[in-house]
Amino acid sequence: MNIVSTKKAAEAIGPYSQAIVANGFVFTSGQIALTSEGIFLDEDIKTQAEQVLKNLSEILKKSGSSLEKVVKTTIFLTDISDFATVNEIYAKAFGEHKPARSTVGVKSLPKNAKIEIEAVAVI
Repeated sequence: MNIVSTKKAAEAIGPYSQAIVANGFVFTSGQIALTSEGIFLDEDIKTQAEQVLKNLSEILKKSGSSLEKVVKTTIFLTDISDFATVNEIYAKAFGEHKPARSTVGVKSLPKNAKIEIEAVAVI
């Protein structure tokens, strides 16, 4: 088991790792719209989703994986009416690759984020 850490994505804001590699898989922690400098992008859902996917991509790269190797994602939204907008941004990021996915409406997220995404990928 290996802990993954990269300065190209937001650092963990609590007692957890950006990701863990175990048994040929990488398990990312949920990502919100924090830049690699630790600035929270308290903006619209589009801006937040793009930053979240950028963070995931950088963490996966550092793990020896990529968005193309993701097998499962979980998306948490504070406003489920953002589902269609997130789908557009998500589809653009993943291209033809379509991992299994769950999307869950939640009451709130850290830093009052609108979106959080976690992923599991193969190495």
